[in-house]
Amino acid sequence: MNEKIFDILEYDRIRQMLEKFATSNPGCELCRQLMPETEIETINRFMNETTAARERIRHKGKPSFAKVTNLNSILERLENGTPLPVGDLLRVYDLLDAASKAKDYGCREITEEEKDLLDSKFNQLSPLKKVQDEIKRCVRNDNDLFDTASPGLERVRKKIKNTEDSIQGQLRALVSGKYRPYLSDTFVSQRNGAYCLAVKYACRNKVSGTVQGQSGTGGTVFIEPTSVAKASAELQDLQYQEKIEIAIVLGDLSDMVKAQLKFVKKNYDILTTLDFIFAKAGFSESYNGTAPTFNTKKFIKLNQARHPLLDPKKVVPTTLELGGEYDMLVITGPNTGGKTLTMKTVGTMTLMGQSGLHIPADEGSELSVFKEVFADIGDEQSIAQSLSTFSAHMTNIIKILSVADKDSLVLIDELGSGTDPAEGAALAVAILSRLHKCGIRTLATTHYVQIKNFALTTDGVQNACCEFDVETLSPTYRLMIGAVGASNAFAISKRLGLEDTLIEAAKAYLATEQDARY
Repeated sequence: MNEKIFDILEYDRIRQMLEKFATSNPGCELCRQLMPETEIETINRFMNETTAARERIRHKGKPSFAKVTNLNSILERLENGTPLPVGDLLRVYDLLDAASKAKDYGCREITEEEKDLLDSKFNQLSPLKKVQDEIKRCVRNDNDLFDTASPGLERVRKKIKNTEDSIQGQLRALVSGKYRPYLSDTFVSQRNGAYCLAVKYACRNKVSGTVQGQSGTGGTVFIEPTSVAKASAELQDLQYQEKIEIAIVLGDLSDMVKAQLKFVKKNYDILTTLDFIFAKAGFSESYNGTAPTFNTKKFIKLNQARHPLLDPKKVVPTTLELGGEYDMLVITGPNTGGKTLTMKTVGTMTLMGQSGLHIPADEGSELSVFKEVFADIGDEQSIAQSLSTFSAHMTNIIKILSVADKDSLVLIDELGSGTDPAEGAALAVAILSRLHKCGIRTLATTHYVQIKNFALTTDGVQNACCEFDVETLSPTYRLMIGAVGASNAFAISKRLGLEDTLIEAAKAYLATEQDARY
């Protein structure tokens, strides 16, 4: 679909709302990429997945996929045969643990008839318990392995501990013994991997050893005593051996994971997809959504549809049909009365439904598959292009007319406005006639009497209006199919206290002007 429609209908806000219901980073990424589909089989499959997930949430609660992190770089390293560091192995463990929990969540005793589209996804998960157990046995945290990860690592770490204890013992003896008067501090520090004493600069020649560094002020030098140098060298050798043993363990674990790479990838893809599906289901719960029926007849039926970006406690539901007895709906009524919102609701329901999302509407709602949704709504002219309101809208409508076909849904707000009313109305009728003759499903809003008359006299075109309460001088936002909206200027003026004589004079003038025009 054209990118412009997503801006006009604020579809990014729908994506952002959906993303809040995903629990993993990869799942969030899929939410951000949400796009309408144009094949009815795909749409129905996605819709049925959302419905199945919503039903499972109702019975078992919502599963969490929070431990699933982005593994693309890890999977690439495994494919290239590069051993994984400790932290990456933990991410693999988290994935397999999530697969195990998800499989338990998805496990249920059902008949063949009770199966849903999610059963196969849950059944395809492979927790790889042996791999899980081995990683858990070896990996302590993001930065370290357990000593028992391998016999070689355990042996070398014992030697390291014994050597470190020996060095510390010797240093304690030196600190509390003959070198005490020469020290600026009794703490033992490490410089360049060597254990050092903090010696006063003036006494540096009193301590036998190698200078490894100096304090910032220059008042202290750090000396590795000769008596511990040999043990320190042994320690460094042992630490090198430790690195070798760690590399062996990481290599073995990485090889173990790589041997099951096909299943690791599959787990990753399935869990990410499940998080996305359950996010759609959770999103549906938040607005009490329902699954619309889809058709290819270009027929739309909305029962009590509510725009998802509005406060559900305040929004007035919309009920309408398009594509049955009429393929074009002309909506009239006062400004801020809900005309534009009605159009946006129809467009947003279409995008949501074709994305596999439930829609905020009552049961029995029906949508059709459109390959494109075009809209000309609001003042979108560019100051940089120096376009007037009329020119900007007409430029957009010309583009729409050049590409729209029977597989398109067209939404046009205040067609023909921004120029001479007579010419604007004439252009609007001509444009709507073209769209109608092409069989393009269209919703248009207007104030023009000529367009209302066009709808009254043309088969397949229907009028509708947004109700206005003259008593309260406010719109009710209810859509009335088959009714023609009035400007209500006379009624509003009378209600506000304008003299009856002035109102009657205005009516007479209007009648005279209309007689002259027609």
